Amino acid sequence: MFKKWPIFLLLLFSFHSYSQTLTLKDAIERGVSNYGTIKAKNKYLAASKETVKQTKTDYLPNVTLSAQQDYGTVNGQNGPLYGFGGYGVASSGLPLPQQNWNAAFGALYLVNVNWEVFSFGRIRERINLSKAESERSAKDLDQETFQQKIKIAAAYLNLLASQRLIVSQEKNLERATVFHNIAAARVKNGLLAGVDSTLAYAEVSRAVIALNQLKDRAKDENNKLVALMGVAIEDFVLDSSFVRRVPKAILSNAVTLNPVLQYYKSRVDAGKQSLKLYKKDYYPTVNLIGIYQTRGSGFSSEYAANQHAFSQNYLDGIRPDRQNYLFGIGLTWNLTSIARTAKKVTVQQYTVSGLQDEYDVVDQQLKTQLDAAEAKIKFALDNYNEAPKQVRAARQAYLQKTTLYKNGLTNLVDVTQALYALNRAEIDSDIIYTNVWQSLLMKAAASGDFDLFISEF
Repeated sequence: MFKKWPIFLLLLFSFHSYSQTLTLKDAIERGVSNYGTIKAKNKYLAASKETVKQTKTDYLPNVTLSAQQDYGTVNGQNGPLYGFGGYGVASSGLPLPQQNWNAAFGALYLVNVNWEVFSFGRIRERINLSKAESERSAKDLDQETFQQKIKIAAAYLNLLASQRLIVSQEKNLERATVFHNIAAARVKNGLLAGVDSTLAYAEVSRAVIALNQLKDRAKDENNKLVALMGVAIEDFVLDSSFVRRVPKAILSNAVTLNPVLQYYKSRVDAGKQSLKLYKKDYYPTVNLIGIYQTRGSGFSSEYAANQHAFSQNYLDGIRPDRQNYLFGIGLTWNLTSIARTAKKVTVQQYTVSGLQDEYDVVDQQLKTQLDAAEAKIKFALDNYNEAPKQVRAARQAYLQKTTLYKNGLTNLVDVTQALYALNRAEIDSDIIYTNVWQSLLMKAAASGDFDLFISEF
C-alpha cells in the first residue's frame, strides 16, 4: 500500500495545479496592468502634465548672454547697406580715403533681457489650454481603463458560459451513451429491432459533435480573454461560484457620469479653451527690454588721425573698455494678423460645435443602452425564476420516458424527444444564469459605475 503513495501524491498535486481558478477581479487587475493601450495612455498623461509645467515657464523673461572675440579690419564707408539674408559685417570705423588692411582683435560682451510683460492674457490662456489638454488625457485614460474592465468582464462571462455549456453537454453525452447501452442490450437480447441501437448511437454521435463545437467556441472565448489580459496563452479555469445567485445591486438606480462621457466632455472643454487662446491673438504684446554691453578693441581712440595707432596683441583687443546700456518698453501689434486670427477663431468654433455634437451622440447612446439594460435585467430575472422549473419538468419527463422504454412501454422517438428537451433546458438554464450577470454588467457599462458590478465579487 505504501508504494502507491508517490503516485497518489503526484495525482493530487496535478489536480491541485489544474484546479487553481482565475477570479474575475484577478483577470481585471492583470488586464488593466498589462494592456498596452492603457500603458501608452499613462505615458501620454505624464507627458501632458509635464507640458503644463513647461507652459508655466512662458512667464519667465528671455535672458541672453553673448560673448564674441574677433580679428579683422575696421574700414568704414558712407552709403546704404542691407544685410540680405542675415549676412553682413558689423565692422565700424572712419570712412578713410583709401582701403587699408590694418587688423586687430576686438570683442563684444552683452546681456539682453526681453520680457513679454503684458500679453492681454495670452500666456494665462496657454497655461489653461495645457491644463485642459492634460485633463483630457486623464479622462482618456479613465475611459480606456473603464472600457477595458467592461471588456474583460464580458469576455470572462462569455468564457464562463461556454465552460458551463460544456459541462451540460458532457452530461447529455453521458445520458446518450447510457441510453445507447440500454438499447444495444435490448437489441442483443432480441427485445428490440436493430434500428433502435443504430439510432441511439446516432444520438451519441450528435452529442459528441455538439460537445466538440462547444469546446471550439470555448477556446475562442478563452483566447479573447487572453488577448484582453495581455498575458501568455493559457487555458483558464474560471470561478463559477457566483453564477447561480442574483446580484444584490441588480435593482440599484445609482447613475454616475460615465467615464466615456467625461472624456468627450473634456474634448469639448479643451476645444473651448483653444478658442479662448485664439481670440487673444487679436491683441498686441507689450515687452520690456534691457541690454547691457561692453566692447573691447585693439584700435586706439587716435586711430582716426593716426592709422598706426592700433595693436595686434590679443589681450589688448579682448579687454573691455567701453560700456553701454539700454532700457525700454515696446508694443508689437501685427495688424494683418487680425484677419488671420478671425479665420482661426471661425475654424475653432466649428470644431467645438462638432465636438459638442459628438458628445450629444454618445450621451444619447448611453441613455439608450441604460434603458435597454434595465429591460434586459427585468427579462433576465423573469427567466431566472422560470429556468429551474423547466429543468425539473424536463428531467422528470426524461426519467419517465427512459423507465417506460426499459419496460417496452414507449418507443425510441419519445425518449429522444425527452433527451432533447432535457438538454435544451439545461443549456437554457446555464445561459439564463449568466445573462443575469451580463445584464448587470451592461447596466454598469451604460451608467458608468463599474463598482456596481465588481462590488458583487
